[in-house]
Amino acid sequence: MSLPSQTQIVVIGGGIIGCSTAYHLARDHDVDVILVEQGKLTSGSTWHAAGLVGQLRSSASITQVLKYSVELYKDLASQTGLETGWKMTGCLRLATNQDRWIEYKRLATTARSFGMEMHLVSPDEVKRMMPLMEVDDLVGASWLPTDGQASPSDITQSLAKGARMHGARIFEGVQVTGFETQDGRITSVKTNQGNIACEKVVNCAGQWARQIGQMAGINVPLQPVQHQYVITEPIDGLDNDAPTIRDPDRRTYFKEEVGGLAFGGYEPDPIPCTTGDVPNDWEFHLFDDDYDHFEQHMVQAIARIPALNDTGVKQMINGPESFTPDGNFILGSAPQCANMYVGAGFNAFGIASGGGAGWVLADWVVRDEAPLDLWGVDIRRFSSLHEDRKWVCDRTLEAYGKHYTVAFPNEEYESGRPYIVSPLYDRLKSHRAVFGSKLGWERPNWFAPEGMEPRDTHSMGRQNWFEQVGKEHHHVRENVGIFDQSSFAKYEITGSDAATALDWVCANDISKPVGRLTYTQLLNSRGGIEADLTVARLAEDRFYIVTGTGFRTHDATWIVDHFPDGDVKLTDITQDWGTLSLMGPKARIVLSKVTDADVSNEEFPFANIRELEIAGVTVRALRVTYVGELGWELHVPIDATGIVFDTLMAAGAGENILPVGYRALESLRLEKGYRAWSSDITPNDTPFEAGLGWAVKMRKNTPFMGRAALEEIAGKPLTKRFAGFTIADPEIVLAGRETILRDGETVGYLTSGGYGYTIGKNIGYGYVRNSEGVTDEFLKSGKYELVVANEPHPTELCLGTLYDPQNLKVKT
Repeated sequence: MSLPSQTQIVVIGGGIIGCSTAYHLARDHDVDVILVEQGKLTSGSTWHAAGLVGQLRSSASITQVLKYSVELYKDLASQTGLETGWKMTGCLRLATNQDRWIEYKRLATTARSFGMEMHLVSPDEVKRMMPLMEVDDLVGASWLPTDGQASPSDITQSLAKGARMHGARIFEGVQVTGFETQDGRITSVKTNQGNIACEKVVNCAGQWARQIGQMAGINVPLQPVQHQYVITEPIDGLDNDAPTIRDPDRRTYFKEEVGGLAFGGYEPDPIPCTTGDVPNDWEFHLFDDDYDHFEQHMVQAIARIPALNDTGVKQMINGPESFTPDGNFILGSAPQCANMYVGAGFNAFGIASGGGAGWVLADWVVRDEAPLDLWGVDIRRFSSLHEDRKWVCDRTLEAYGKHYTVAFPNEEYESGRPYIVSPLYDRLKSHRAVFGSKLGWERPNWFAPEGMEPRDTHSMGRQNWFEQVGKEHHHVRENVGIFDQSSFAKYEITGSDAATALDWVCANDISKPVGRLTYTQLLNSRGGIEADLTVARLAEDRFYIVTGTGFRTHDATWIVDHFPDGDVKLTDITQDWGTLSLMGPKARIVLSKVTDADVSNEEFPFANIRELEIAGVTVRALRVTYVGELGWELHVPIDATGIVFDTLMAAGAGENILPVGYRALESLRLEKGYRAWSSDITPNDTPFEAGLGWAVKMRKNTPFMGRAALEEIAGKPLTKRFAGFTIADPEIVLAGRETILRDGETVGYLTSGGYGYTIGKNIGYGYVRNSEGVTDEFLKSGKYELVVANEPHPTELCLGTLYDPQNLKVKT
């Protein structure tokens, strides 16, 4: 069959992700699909994958994606007639120390929150389930009975057959050589067998995805890494249905394989396959066996399963696997090209993800909108930083090395830093700042006092910075602090149609006079919250938008993609402007000392923007707060940030001004109940459910993105509502995903958690769910507990703010 000259959608890549995407496009959406593979199906990295299938992740949506994979694999053979090799063997994850055991207790709580079955079992129970295993060093293990293993090649061939059954066409031996584009869109895929005109392209090219993307001007930041495992000869006493085993403290994994074991691991010193382009002829490619490098895993595997010492090795597999800088895979609409979508970089769990990733990616391609909150894997989480090949390689190798390390809260990556620094970096360092990193920016998390080493010490309990962050928190509540928030993403929207375009994109009313600010959400077609930001009107045809650091690419792309046609332009000016947030009850005193402008409440009320002169520099002052205190964000031309900071510090000396870090900012916002996008509010949540209906212009007869969906639910009982919870015990640590119990029944989980130093309690926020409606009466009549590290603790429900400086009201 010759290659067709046109189709609706071209899928590039015949591994499990490409075949799953083609299958779901054809089955669920009845579109014309062509899949092209440069070699044979599975010939990239799918064919040599180990085939472990786990489901639990830290995101409810990604867990849902992986759970879908399992359900698909169970049933696929009955649809296609081709077996998948799926075995629901269950999975044991071993713990040899208390930090790991606490991590598993927290994971067990997460599993409960997400509706998954997970048990914590004793070493004796582990021995019963896997008699060949040495268990004397174990504290315990987690047991996920619905995890399992599958045959990667068999699943892929079954998906490919299913895709063909539903009308998709698959062509092997077709190499993509480029694209024809017009007005930022691909119009045709160029191949070695002719061109294919199309409407959309899905890049599922695995380790070649970066190169395919580059042909269209998009960046897919992944790095192929050598990943080794061995397959042994048969082992006496090994059951055919033995559970898969993850032994993270020994950095190894095991699964049964034809009577023997397949085992490998994630070493701290991984080897990149190449730092350049991946050769096109790497079809069914393996590297030479490297027993010297693999010895570290062999030693640990034999210590865990002594029978391996007397078992022969049938085969070593040393193949390329695509990994990413943050350990999460890459899905979604590429920001640099309007009609290319990506599914790549699966970090050696492509088989576990394959079924579900193809499902959501197909839906995304057809509807131009993700069907779930997929922010954690969204390609728009990256920025121009990720075009730096060396940075991506170094960070990816670090992420690979952390694959099995204990996931301590607030742990930061170390490689590739510092990359982007504000002009205050050295000044803040002299104040003993301990920095974190966000989208390449160095940002002060907290400030160490004299006599204390300025670094994080990781723990599953209270960490070394806890008390010092409390002091910073109290300082902002009682005096005045200054936050370096120069990493904020910032855009200018200009043009004669700017106001009309923003009025469509924004859920709140931005048609206010020049000089006013508007807090608003941007909504998807389901009414879910895609962004949460501030819009300032600088002129009739000019607006200034400020949003979170990590959302720089995502928010800009969302805005531009949803602008109606007209004279409107978005310009990213993030690195042209620094931001100094002056916050606290004494902020006005300090600000009035450095400017001749009247900053009284009468002349400079809340939600306004003014231009002020400070130290001879024209500054944009935004009267807003994320900490629940009087304050201003001072947006300063980037080169003048240092002199304005110095001027504020000198003027505020009498008010005891101090620089303050992001961890104090987090505790301050928790007390005030301000929502954080990507945790408290997501594309899965509407403003009504989030308690943000007041920020939606429903009373105006004005169309906006998402309005139709909100009108559908307006006036109907909400099935979930955002609420706050407190626990007084200071030894308890809330980190998010803790299960919410109402009268002993699971009704939700925390979306964020932390400590409120003013109220002296742990604070958590989450959605309380009830299919019959969550009324005030339903909320107030229940008795609540939070399950923390698998233990329930009484908690107090709070439906209002925990801290209100206007009324000097603190709920304790």
